Amino acid sequence: MVKFTSAEVNFLRKKEACRIATSHRDIPHVTPVTYYFENGYFYIATDYDTRKYANLKKNKKIAIVVDIYLAGKHKAVMVQGIAEIIEKGSEFKRLYEIFHKKFSWVRQMPWKEGEAPFIKIKPKTKTSWGLG
Repeated sequence: MVKFTSAEVNFLRKKEACRIATSHRDIPHVTPVTYYFENGYFYIATDYDTRKYANLKKNKKIAIVVDIYLAGKHKAVMVQGIAEIIEKGSEFKRLYEIFHKKFSWVRQMPWKEGEAPFIKIKPKTKTSWGLG
């Protein structure tokens, strides 16, 4: 498992927006999303009718970038990994409670098991810069 430094963990816990990249048939697809970071894993929510979900059903490889761009002071963590789709069960319920508490858009547009999945990103490699 990839180990994150304390500076990386602090940075990732303070942010909530990132970009993820998926691919199908060598065509990349980048999407801005909100995320939750816990115990070295990233979690995002998606819908069944999205390109990212369709891509991940066929190709579990995924990349994520969390960054702040300030001229001369750019900070970022970039991860490449494998995606796991979580559609139901105790992990789904636990993640839903976290997302419901953390993100207002979840409270405004609630869903249930079977209506939209979570994606768990398991890092295989990571790179960071500007974090000291």
